[in-house]
Parts: sequence; C-alpha cells; structure tokens
Amino acid sequence: MSFDRSIKIAPSILASDFANFGAECAAVEAQGADWIHVDVMDGHFVPNITFGAATCAAIRPHIKGIMDVHLMISPVDAYIEDFANAGADFITAHVEAGPHIHRTLQAIRATGAKAGVALNPGTPAEAVEHLLDLTDLVCVMTVNPGFGGQKFIDMSAKIKTLRNMIGDRPVHIEIDGGVDPKTAPIVAGAGADVLVAGSAVFKGGSVSDPAPYGTNIRAIREAANGVYV
Repeated sequence: MSFDRSIKIAPSILASDFANFGAECAAVEAQGADWIHVDVMDGHFVPNITFGAATCAAIRPHIKGIMDVHLMISPVDAYIEDFANAGADFITAHVEAGPHIHRTLQAIRATGAKAGVALNPGTPAEAVEHLLDLTDLVCVMTVNPGFGGQKFIDMSAKIKTLRNMIGDRPVHIEIDGGVDPKTAPIVAGAGADVLVAGSAVFKGGSVSDPAPYGTNIRAIREAANGVYV
C-alpha cells in the first residue's frame, strides 16, 4: 500500500442502502471511490449502534481497494483482531475511547493493519502529538460522532496544526463529518487528503442507478483539488 497525499474520497456506507451493502461498495468503487469507510458504533461510546466485524467480513469480498474501519467504540482493544481478520486495511480508534491509546495503536499495527487515531471536535491536535510515529492516519471529526447527516464543524485550524506536526511522516489526515463540495476545499486547503462523505456521495443514486454516485464523487474531488489551482 503506497503512500501519497493526493485527495482520496472515502464514501461512508452508513449512508448507503443497508440491504445492499456489498453491491453498494462495488457500485461506489466503480464510480470512482478510492476507499470504503465503515463506521462502527456501539451505542456506548456514541449514541448509535451500527454494525460489527461480521459485516466487515461480509463486504470485504466486494471491495477491491481499501476498507477503512472507524471504530467508534469503547473499549477497543478486545475487538482489534476481529476487525483485522475481517479484512480491514485501516483500523482507527478514538483517542478518547480509553486510557491507553499508545497500546491500542501498537495492537492494531501488530495485526498488520494500518493504525489510525481519531479526534472528536473538542479534542485538541496536541492529544496525538506523541503518537504520530505509531500512526498511519489521523481522523479529524468535523461533527460529533454518532450519526450521519450532521452540520459541518470547521476544524481547519486543528487540521493545519496536525499538518505541521506530521511534517514528512507518511501519515494521512482524514476528515469525517459534513464533507461535501462546499466544505471539501476548506479541509483540503488546511492539509487533509482523505475525505469521508456519506450522504454527499450516496444522495440521488442507488445500486440500480449508480451514476449519481460518480457525479457526486467527482464534485467533491474537484472542489477539494480546486484549492490548488
């Protein structure tokens, strides 16, 4: 898995048709998605319950590229191996989810998966400053985690701080929450390279009519890349 800082669009299947997860993953990839983002919620760390490792294992054969699993759960460590065995390429845990995030990141990397660490809107960038050498991805939440379709919270100052902290390290900055063609230039301009989008990708389309997925993905990508024109 080579590293690059080009803009990557990661549709969140939380916004897809739950009865057709496999087909939805294949459809958005065919329409230009770079990664598939899987939001795992436990009803404890966040006020919602979604799906677990069994769902990840079921959709993995339908995903040709990167499966990016975002664990909004607490505790985390006991479930890392399950998600790695389910085929996750990236496993991201929240810095707020437990007392030993350093150990959690070590455990993720020990499975062979890439390790991500997520920051809620109220958590400063400095919370991961001493974790960056163990981290492959920092996920900046631009909504409070738990539900899709929320209003974007501008975290561009935090993103810029992280970009400076990361320096030349091969660490992605991912944005999760409220990403669309209007907000994509804000986060990309601040230094983000992986943009998670749910409703902004899946709106207007379906497995039987996936063309709108491609239109939506291109609109977000073009808006994000436009900051460099």
